[in-house]
Amino acid sequence: MSKQADLSVSNAAPGAATRMLAARVLAQVFTRGRSLKAELNWALPKLADTRDRALLEALCFAVLRRRSTYDAALASWMQKPLSARDADLRTLLMVGFAQLDVLELPAHAALSATVDAARALGRERQAGLVNAILRRAQREGFAPQPPRDAFPAWLADSIEADWPGQADAIFAASLQPAPLWLRVNRQQGDRAQTLAALAAVGIEAEPSPVSADAVRLAASTPVNQLPGFAEGALSVQDLSAQCAADALAPPAGARVLDACAAPGGKSAHLLERDPSLRLLALDIDARRLARVKDTFTRTGVGAEAQVRAADASDPRSWWDGTPFDAILLDAPCSATGIIRRQPDVMFHRRAEDIDVLVGIQARLLEACWTMLRPGGVLVYATCSILRAENVDQVQAFLKWHADSTADALDDGFGMDCAGVGRQRLPGDDGGDGFFYARLLKNA
Repeated sequence: MSKQADLSVSNAAPGAATRMLAARVLAQVFTRGRSLKAELNWALPKLADTRDRALLEALCFAVLRRRSTYDAALASWMQKPLSARDADLRTLLMVGFAQLDVLELPAHAALSATVDAARALGRERQAGLVNAILRRAQREGFAPQPPRDAFPAWLADSIEADWPGQADAIFAASLQPAPLWLRVNRQQGDRAQTLAALAAVGIEAEPSPVSADAVRLAASTPVNQLPGFAEGALSVQDLSAQCAADALAPPAGARVLDACAAPGGKSAHLLERDPSLRLLALDIDARRLARVKDTFTRTGVGAEAQVRAADASDPRSWWDGTPFDAILLDAPCSATGIIRRQPDVMFHRRAEDIDVLVGIQARLLEACWTMLRPGGVLVYATCSILRAENVDQVQAFLKWHADSTADALDDGFGMDCAGVGRQRLPGDDGGDGFFYARLLKNA
């Protein structure tokens, strides 16, 4: 954004800057296909108060989840549709809706700050319109919309085709806020000690019966308020992501490759469970590897791991030829299983992306298989719920590799998928949508 944009933020009335920034972030997501994370990385530092930062994030997530409802309201209430040039005005109105509809902020304060934000955006002439529309929203509320309508048609159709009996539940669960899951670092204490430490500071939590290191908080809590977080005793990681370590379960001292390691949570989890592992955390993006190193340092596992920037699909450019005993391939995917955490996926993902991703996944699988020793294990995982990326991908791999066998995983990993893997759908056991396949390389 420009210096002029920064100046308008600093000159905005109290409360207006947060609404204005939310409108700008959402306009970038909706009109330019930008990622919410990237836009928030720009916007959040412009707000000094942590409460304003939290409100900015809450507004953006609420609008993303309720966009179809707000679109319908605007279509009904506005005599003349807003043009493409009015993207920031449209998103500002939605920000106003979210304050009344989801966050349930005091109406007077919400309306006043949003009208001030319109002026700060240079929309002085439309300030009266913003006020009138928000007052109507306050009086009439919003007509309910089917959760399916929040999804682009191609994605909704794909989900219904892949999961005809569960599609409605997937749509609904994907639009709900995700719980906060923590991973307990076994090198610093056990889960019972962690639960006691959380209870001692008034944080309600419960263990998961699915994964031995997982703790679910009853309410979202800033990480700086979690006892032991700064020291690495706890990490934020969804239940489904934690289960990847359970699926791989490498033997003690094994040579392990985490082929797409950033941001490093799964590698750290493996090392927290067994520091004797000879683990290489690999990622194609050197910038993202900085986060891996930070994760290793905070959790205290850095001394046991190697970190390298390289393309796992091109072993000839970096691999020394020594095979790995176990490989975790958490492959790039559509992220359709984590929409509740990244609702912008619904707006920047395209139908044509799936074929491209399937090709990338197939190349990664092929390359990783060449680096696995006979008798070794490879876990292929995605945070997708689309069969093309999951069961179809693994079935095709098994068909063309006579030395491969799908090893059974139990019900704790989700529902069975044609005997080649397991799928957890969004909200199952409180976790994200995730697929796991455990493949053995025949000796």
